Amino acid sequence: MGDPNGLGPEVILKCFRDSRMMDQCVPLVFGSALAFEHYMSLYKWNTYKYKVIEGVNEIDRTCLNIIDVCPDFNEMSIGSSNKSGGMASWRSLDAAVKTLLANTIDALVTGPINKHNIQSADFTFPGHTEFLAQQAGQEEALMLLVHQNLRVGMVTGHIPLKDVSSKITANSIRRKLKMMEKALIEDFGKESPKIAVLGLNPHAGDEGLLGTEEKELIAPLLAEMQENGHFFMGPFPADGFFGSGNFRNFDGILAMYHDQALAPFKSIAFNRGVNYTAGLPFIRTSPDHGTGYDIAGRGIASEGSFREAVFCALDVMRSRKALWQDQE
Repeated sequence: MGDPNGLGPEVILKCFRDSRMMDQCVPLVFGSALAFEHYMSLYKWNTYKYKVIEGVNEIDRTCLNIIDVCPDFNEMSIGSSNKSGGMASWRSLDAAVKTLLANTIDALVTGPINKHNIQSADFTFPGHTEFLAQQAGQEEALMLLVHQNLRVGMVTGHIPLKDVSSKITANSIRRKLKMMEKALIEDFGKESPKIAVLGLNPHAGDEGLLGTEEKELIAPLLAEMQENGHFFMGPFPADGFFGSGNFRNFDGILAMYHDQALAPFKSIAFNRGVNYTAGLPFIRTSPDHGTGYDIAGRGIASEGSFREAVFCALDVMRSRKALWQDQE
């Protein structure tokens, strides 16, 4: 569900108002029944077909199913952050992930959370990506923003900008490149993926004038990996790479830090992009936007990104299934 006072419930309801979605998947929402019923009442969706169920054994394959995992939530405050909303979003995420790990559901699509109000003794992570990696028993995962043939990941994620340089190492870049390459092959069906790597500094260091990481670290690493048969190219200056349209020539792009990846991505594909967590044994996607408190409850939020997140999860599931069948 995400934060009940943000866009999560609204975009989920809008997405599955289209009955054709039931031909694609069986939607099961972990969240607050009150929150969803509040939105149905607010928008006068009196004929919305849904079912509140106790467990997956009661699923109705013809409509939206809701498991009320926070029945004591009663503080709807659309458009604002509060601790009650944060607790509801945590309970929803926790219940969904436990069901996913039990292999009872096939994929997880998460609504946007507020990274501040969700913090508690149970959730001490800077975002979904880090929490899901921990739940999978891994040290890290790869945040991959996806829109059609544009796929952008990053070496460092939710950390302060002042800490980025110290986290950029040969090992961290190598790990993320291999994670991206594996995801492109297994999850997106690219046999020999070509990946572009961006520089850390302006103009990719400008031959060492504006920084030496490209010359001393990134370029030698890419040369080594190319010798081992990987199609990893760069380092490219980030501004010219996107401005020239060169990004269209690659299956994946690895940026060095969060905004270097997300700023150009969202300028190209906002409200259509998907956040995919690569490198996990299970499938997780989400829309590429946040809680959107400023427009929550006004009826103007687009469900486009959430719908694309559902489609992306289905595509990855089919790609993995086809790969497993080939291996058999």
